[in-house]
Amino acid sequence: MKVTKEKLDNYEVALTIEVEAEKLTKAKKTACKNFANRYDVPGFRKGKAPQHIIEQHMGKEAIMDETANILIQQTVEDALKEENLTPIDFNDMKPEVVTCEEGKDFVYKVTFTPYPEVKLGEYKGLDIKKEVEKITDADVDKQVENLLDHHATLIDAKEDDAVEDGDFITLDFEGFIKGEAFDGGSGKSYPLRIGSGTFIPGFEDQLIGAKVNEERDVKVTFPEDYHDQDYAGEDAVFKCKIISIKHRELPELNDEFAEKVSKFKTVEELKADIKNNLEKSAEQEAKELQGQQAVEKATENMTVDVPPAMIETRINQLVNELSLRLQTRGTTLAYYLEKSNNDLDQLRESYRKNAEKEVLTDLMLEAVAKAENIEVEPKEIEYEVAVMAATYGVPPKQIVKILRENRQFSTVAANVRRRKAVKFIIDNIKGNEAEKTEKVAESRVNESAAIDTVVSKA
Repeated sequence: MKVTKEKLDNYEVALTIEVEAEKLTKAKKTACKNFANRYDVPGFRKGKAPQHIIEQHMGKEAIMDETANILIQQTVEDALKEENLTPIDFNDMKPEVVTCEEGKDFVYKVTFTPYPEVKLGEYKGLDIKKEVEKITDADVDKQVENLLDHHATLIDAKEDDAVEDGDFITLDFEGFIKGEAFDGGSGKSYPLRIGSGTFIPGFEDQLIGAKVNEERDVKVTFPEDYHDQDYAGEDAVFKCKIISIKHRELPELNDEFAEKVSKFKTVEELKADIKNNLEKSAEQEAKELQGQQAVEKATENMTVDVPPAMIETRINQLVNELSLRLQTRGTTLAYYLEKSNNDLDQLRESYRKNAEKEVLTDLMLEAVAKAENIEVEPKEIEYEVAVMAATYGVPPKQIVKILRENRQFSTVAANVRRRKAVKFIIDNIKGNEAEKTEKVAESRVNESAAIDTVVSKA
């Protein structure tokens, strides 16, 4: 096989691939067998018609088209490997047959946009400080207050008491838009905690000061990103009536309370444990931020000329993800765009900045994985499949079936490889080498979760 590479405009590459005539002859036999197995030929059992009969029955053009498809499938990956090229999207590859005649070499051309060449900058030994937030007594006191609030009891308000922030109330309400009641806008004896943010912004604040049996008109505006696009951005009036009010009564903070809500016998022991947990959380957050900054720095340090097609492909993915989320909510992308006074071009443009950042990060991580010979083990793929199965609540075999049908195993492997590249960068931050040995002993689940956080923020 002979491969000739030609660089085209717009970052594209064309490979002209010449395959020996002997292979064309073999591929033609395979094509005839495929047709014999696929179609009924009068006078022969399926799959038993000889080649010359199949050629007469199907016609030369159909036979040679099938022969060309077979040869392209058999040789294109080897041609890509020979030239060390990877298309950014295999579905966009454009094969074009140049010569497909018996007795001659088979020649075809394939055009595509390859992954760009990445020149890594500094990614090992990065000087990124880990800044851990200092936990103060005020931070501990706030957690204690939350704990007291969680164990508060509810007492009936006195006859003339008004609604206060934090109270639990029940109310009747009916909503109107442009003077018309709307679906889902009413409730009877609806339970609500004032300040919870359960209702539309501004709704709960307007009930503060109301008394039992008092009626109030609450005026609000639905957010532009409201889940039901029929109401997004609309002004509404809710006619409300307070049915009941209950105040919260906080327990007394003493050793008895500490023993009741925890394994500790004194308030001081409880506070010490809260402070310890806050310090661990602050340490973890600092590690994640340090990792995020290291990934960003390594990305800034590399040199690469990104083909516009890569950005467009990532934008396509983001749009498709939005469309899928909307479908799960019972609506469509077209309807969402209409109600938000947007169009597809504007939506795509709003995704561009994130798409550019994600593409650059992925290119850097793939280059680091290649430079450091980071491989993905079969057990790691099995782990990913298990996580996906648990996430979607389906058997792992079903996930495997979906991945195979959609040829997505390579995507799963790429995600694992990039996460391992992130871990490599984090482990090699200046000053982190001493912690590297300890991390090896950590649970793989915790490690994966921490790395996922860094990747999602990068």
